[in-house]
Amino acid sequence: MKDTLKDVMQVIKLAEKLKYELRHSWLSNGRQESVAEHTWRLSLMTMLIEPLMEERLDTAKLLKMVIIHDLVEAEATDVPAFDTLDNEEVKALKQARELEAIDHLRDILPHELGLEVHQLWMEFENKETLEAKTANALDKLEAQIQHNEASIDTWLPVEHKMSFMLGKHADFHPVLKELKDLIEEEADEKLREAGIETDTLKA
Repeated sequence: MKDTLKDVMQVIKLAEKLKYELRHSWLSNGRQESVAEHTWRLSLMTMLIEPLMEERLDTAKLLKMVIIHDLVEAEATDVPAFDTLDNEEVKALKQARELEAIDHLRDILPHELGLEVHQLWMEFENKETLEAKTANALDKLEAQIQHNEASIDTWLPVEHKMSFMLGKHADFHPVLKELKDLIEEEADEKLREAGIETDTLKA
């Protein structure tokens, strides 16, 4: 058991990097957000939103998926969504680095635990099950909530349009769609208050 716990401790220590790996998101107090902070609030969102969905989701699996989905960034680092939006080369490099990282994590952990973490991460990436689709949608929605809370000065021009591109992730479910609509309304109001016309951004 001692050797097994030492292996688990390796991953726990590796995950400490997520406390200082920064995302391209800023907090309402002007400080940049860490990956760990994003994952924490995403976990809270999952706990609060999942009961509102009528379907019987595997709650434990959903929460595990949310908790480990960004674990690879401890080794692969965070790549902002706008960097991969129209760049297949960057997207492919990101995927390759993340696959290498999740394979490494699988190999560090005890066999069954390593396989579970690997399978959960792959399920999230494939976005085929209801749990994976829900985790992916909430992941994107939490990021936009954080953008809405940050100063508009921290937004890049590409993020103005991206604020209205959440439907492809959330519109598959009525509860998530309604949540998305609320979040997009907040973004719309924030942009308009800054003197930015939003009608063309929604086209």
